[in-house]
Amino acid sequence: MAAQNNFSRAALWAALFCILGAILVWFAVMRPASEPNATAVTAGSREPLIIETRTGKKEFGIEVARTPDQQALGLMYRTALPDTQGMLFPHEDEREVTMWMRNTFIPLDMLFIRRDGVIHRIEANTVPMSERIIASGGPVAGVLELAGGAANRLGIATGDTVRHPFFKAAP
Repeated sequence: MAAQNNFSRAALWAALFCILGAILVWFAVMRPASEPNATAVTAGSREPLIIETRTGKKEFGIEVARTPDQQALGLMYRTALPDTQGMLFPHEDEREVTMWMRNTFIPLDMLFIRRDGVIHRIEANTVPMSERIIASGGPVAGVLELAGGAANRLGIATGDTVRHPFFKAAP
């Protein structure tokens, strides 16, 4: 009887380890290798950024996506973004820039900004999870992503000026 009891326990533990192993393999296979790690979604350090609008200055605390990995992850997997926060995607050279909303759960406003800090174009309320390509519509040096509708709520418009050390504003 004791031998049968030990065998049952050993079989139970073996089955448990097999199930746990299968779950781990399933998670590894189901998340594509090309996707950023969703657990890496944490707010980085914030930097001040000001947008000078026709109605006054609007102040933000932004994260800056400087590395290719940070830019690939962007605001993916976030479930909320206050109007006073955002993410800046700087580019060393002015060029046509394209963005998309893959794995982005919230709508965003994309502000395409020239090297001198002037907002070239705004794509408002982008569609979450969309893979539609969103183009800058001309050469820009950076993209600022804000909460969907924030540009309208805060009175931010094309032609307004972004003040941040990355942009070399005209005198």
